Amino acid sequence: MTTLFSPLTLRGTTFANRAWLAPMCQYSATDGVPSDWHLVHLGARASGGFGLVLAEATAVVPEGRISPQDTGLWDEAQTLAWRRVTDFVHARGTRVGVQLAHAGRKASTYRPFAPVQGSVPPSDGGWGTVGPSTSSFPGYVAPHALTDAEIEDVPRQFAAAARRSVAAGFDVVEVHAAHGYLLHQFLSPLSNERDDEYGGSLENRMRLLVDVTDAVRSAWPDDRPLLVRLSATDWVDGGLTVDDVALVAKELAGHGVDLVDVSTGGNAPAQIPVGPGYQVPAARTVRATSGLPVAAVGLLDDPRLAEATLADGSADAVLVGRGALRDPHWPLRAAHELGVATVDLPVAEPTADVDGFAEVTGWQPQYARGTWR
Repeated sequence: MTTLFSPLTLRGTTFANRAWLAPMCQYSATDGVPSDWHLVHLGARASGGFGLVLAEATAVVPEGRISPQDTGLWDEAQTLAWRRVTDFVHARGTRVGVQLAHAGRKASTYRPFAPVQGSVPPSDGGWGTVGPSTSSFPGYVAPHALTDAEIEDVPRQFAAAARRSVAAGFDVVEVHAAHGYLLHQFLSPLSNERDDEYGGSLENRMRLLVDVTDAVRSAWPDDRPLLVRLSATDWVDGGLTVDDVALVAKELAGHGVDLVDVSTGGNAPAQIPVGPGYQVPAARTVRATSGLPVAAVGLLDDPRLAEATLADGSADAVLVGRGALRDPHWPLRAAHELGVATVDLPVAEPTADVDGFAEVTGWQPQYARGTWR
């Protein structure tokens, strides 16, 4: 048995394997409501054998959306729509999580495949943005600097979304504090120019993230895991370093976080040495310093590289993104390539409709003829 296909338990939740679907924005919602696209996108990967599928950055308030087409969890219509998705994923025997987010100064932008890019003006459905300071992300409009009272409301917004996540049927929530979005903006000296209790020292810059984490943990069931995604470096001189973020993760370990999802970048234009496994060293450092389990992400599409990342102790799970867009059955193919003879379907409670086949092979019975021989 490979490490990739061994179970992992966080709090009271067991994931049947460590091949997880990375949260990837689909920019395909209307008024924050997930659509049939999200059902098919996440449902297909659940059928493909992932131990956990993570839904995309989902805004906790309307103004927290990256684009007007982002999903949300601020009202009942969104909660009910997400429940349809989570029920389908659970019927496939897979765990499902959601990434709770606020885009801050990177909100109200055109989706990546729109014919124009940059900030969406109010005349085209956009809105004013907020941030720790008035400095803008290059090419975007300047944000409003949040007041102390507005900052204090952010943890309540995340907690409300976490409570809706329970009603929506999610097994996991992940607080998004990476990729240049609001919580990362507060963490990074590149975007946080405040001179109050939320700015200056690393301790002050992480204050909002800690407050959000505490609020989400209090709103989230004790037996369900809480994840946090962090960008371990800004890749820019004067920005966050891996050592900084490792200390942030160490602090979060005392606030009910069960795993840190280690990514990098996103808060400023940077020259990033992208390549297979390029973020794994950062994950290894965060894991060693914080004592927390971590997930590694970043071009881990080769099953052998994913297995090696886990086997050498660099990470406890791997998140597959682009590879999963190309191949919804990435885990089943990885099992074949790694010589795993049988793969247990990631089920917490076996369901009657699998007729035993999926429990043995990992394949949904409707797709049995696709099994590699």
